[in-house]
Amino acid sequence: MTGTEMHREADAKPSNARGIDLKLEVVVIPVSDVERAKAFYARLGWRLDADFASGGDWRVIQFTPPGSACSVIFGKNVTAAVPGSAQGLYLIVSNLEAARRDLLERGVEVSEPFHGAGDVHAGPDEPYLFGRVRVSGADPQHGSYSSFASFSDPDGNGWLFQEVTARLPGRIEATDTTFVSPRELAGALRRAAVAHGEHEKRIGAHDENWADWYADYIVREQAGQPELRGRSAVQG
Repeated sequence: MTGTEMHREADAKPSNARGIDLKLEVVVIPVSDVERAKAFYARLGWRLDADFASGGDWRVIQFTPPGSACSVIFGKNVTAAVPGSAQGLYLIVSNLEAARRDLLERGVEVSEPFHGAGDVHAGPDEPYLFGRVRVSGADPQHGSYSSFASFSDPDGNGWLFQEVTARLPGRIEATDTTFVSPRELAGALRRAAVAHGEHEKRIGAHDENWADWYADYIVREQAGQPELRGRSAVQG
């Protein structure tokens, strides 16, 4: 192995050190009309955290989406980016239809659900995570990460909902399972109930340890780990 290859291998390895946390907490979006943008993001139901100004030359407004650890900031003289140039801003949701319905009820225009076209990445549509081709309707297999909907703010900054119900392995530690809202936890419980019904069909009996099974299933789903298929997941 050459020195260059060794450096590349070392660069590819994630750090196991926990001494320094790097938390992405702010994304700056460029807008042309601050008051119009403030009214739009308030209409989304996002929390207004700050609205500070200094004379007539500087103003900063911060909003946080429900359940998000990251906020958005916009204002006057806070970025040199062209208004509307922020694209591919992803909002992860556990229920795409519920998220769409909430925006529609607030009078916000949002696209119909769509999913990708497999390995096809060229096409006439606006780019998104899986390329450009958008196939109408949610993913038929209801796969996590696979269903989307899009909307824009008045300047054209582009947002997308992405439905995620089970994380890819390694994204979340099983010991760090958390839920940011009762709605998110309720969704996890509903999916666990469906899976547990299939589990009881497999064992041909009522599972008295259903509470342990639910807990293990929910933790594994969020951590992207496979379901255990024993009589009870916690018993193996």
